[in-house]
Amino acid sequence: MSGGSRPGRVIALCGGVGGAKLAMGLYRILGEKLTIVVNTGDDFEHLGLSISPDIDTVLYTLSGLANRELGWGRADESWNFMDAVAALGAESWFRLGDRDLALHVERTRRLKAGHSLSEIIRDFAKSLGVKAEILPMSDDPVRTMIVTSEGVLPFQRYFVEKRCAPKVERICFDGAALARLNPALDRAIADPDLAAIVFCPSNPFLSIDPLLSVPGFAVALRRARVPRIAVSPLIGGKAVKGPTGKIMGELGIAANTRAIADHYADLLDGLVIDEADRAESASLALPVRVTATLMTSDEGRKRLARDVLDFAAQLAVRRT
Repeated sequence: MSGGSRPGRVIALCGGVGGAKLAMGLYRILGEKLTIVVNTGDDFEHLGLSISPDIDTVLYTLSGLANRELGWGRADESWNFMDAVAALGAESWFRLGDRDLALHVERTRRLKAGHSLSEIIRDFAKSLGVKAEILPMSDDPVRTMIVTSEGVLPFQRYFVEKRCAPKVERICFDGAALARLNPALDRAIADPDLAAIVFCPSNPFLSIDPLLSVPGFAVALRRARVPRIAVSPLIGGKAVKGPTGKIMGELGIAANTRAIADHYADLLDGLVIDEADRAESASLALPVRVTATLMTSDEGRKRLARDVLDFAAQLAVRRT
């Protein structure tokens, strides 16, 4: 995939903001040859609307509509709706911007009309000019529940309302046992043009594990005959953003690249880590690419994506 070679199709496994940054870099290189499978464990009902935070973050990021100042939501946003909601004394801890409401209202309407989430996302992506294929991990509801020192909390209550403050004791995925794997993932993995599967630097426990909780998902990944590469979400033992390091500590897991590799175990063929963690590479029992993983610009996102694709190409050669 380096130099002038023609890139094949790539599947990216993705959560929200951190994962969406790498997904954007991959999209800049691959365009319609990118399939992004997105976590829906964060999805929930709020103010009567069906909200899909990670999916919407990916849609906004790839379409150039993301609010970079806030790190979530849509750019050029106004908040008249939320101000009116708060004035009524209704729940306002999870903020929905006026422009952002369009996705939630239309998604809710179509879900009630019997459309699948996959169909809805496909149409949203087309309307926003996104050529990559964006898939929910399942069209069936799976909900991430956090068992904490303050009781069991739905993910958004823990993440947004409580600001990740309660100590995490366990993470569960309600509905996962009954969820059906998105059939489009099987088709994507069987595609003879598939070149790599990439685990974006999303939180392994909150963003990637929900995907792996869906029956058949991990089996499908193990069946893939292409390099499977994860980008560590840690830099120097700390997460760039979010509670990854905090949660690892509370679960008794060391916050280092070895723990990330062990967590994904046989699902990986290679791991990309940051320069700050170079010293840990010798202790890892799988191929490692050391590079700068902090993405602070569009060019940085594309550069990391290129490094990941080049690493995948090297691993593919080793397989032959």
